[in-house]
Amino acid sequence: MAARMKEKYQRDVIPALTKEFNFRNPMEVPKIEKIVLNIGMGEALQNAKSMDAAVSDLTAIAGQKPVITRARKSIANFKLRQGQAIGAMVTLRGDRMYEFLDRLISVALPRIRDFRGVSRRSFDGRGNYSIGLREQIVFPEVDYDQVDKLRGLEVAIVTSARTDNEGYALLKQMGMPFRD
Repeated sequence: MAARMKEKYQRDVIPALTKEFNFRNPMEVPKIEKIVLNIGMGEALQNAKSMDAAVSDLTAIAGQKPVITRARKSIANFKLRQGQAIGAMVTLRGDRMYEFLDRLISVALPRIRDFRGVSRRSFDGRGNYSIGLREQIVFPEVDYDQVDKLRGLEVAIVTSARTDNEGYALLKQMGMPFRD
């Protein structure tokens, strides 16, 4: 599957974006550099077992083991100590990244209830795109019977685009279902 998205990028996306933005060099064409998946775990402070469940879900979704993120500083109001585990994240690059993007676009997003497309306003001003999913069970790799609690996850798609319009054109060509 990864080869399908990579091939689509080289065969269809590069020529289309070169024509649209008048790039002189194919290396100017924006590309997806990495995809970062993140689960924030506020409840891990009370329930340490929930962190293990989130790590196993993220491992199944991403296909590689996530890194546990820890609090940088203590915050008394949140009963948070420096160094406590508060989340899990994984960075995908190369073939795994393309394979995940393919699964996100063709399988996971259409499984969301009342899905009408992703918002175009989630760009950061530099061509990177972020999307928040409310439940991890939209991915078929997550076994519904093994899920102890529905957790949201954030997907950040980092591109080499210089502007939001270039990033939007890149993701639109890759097949991202934007609502217009």
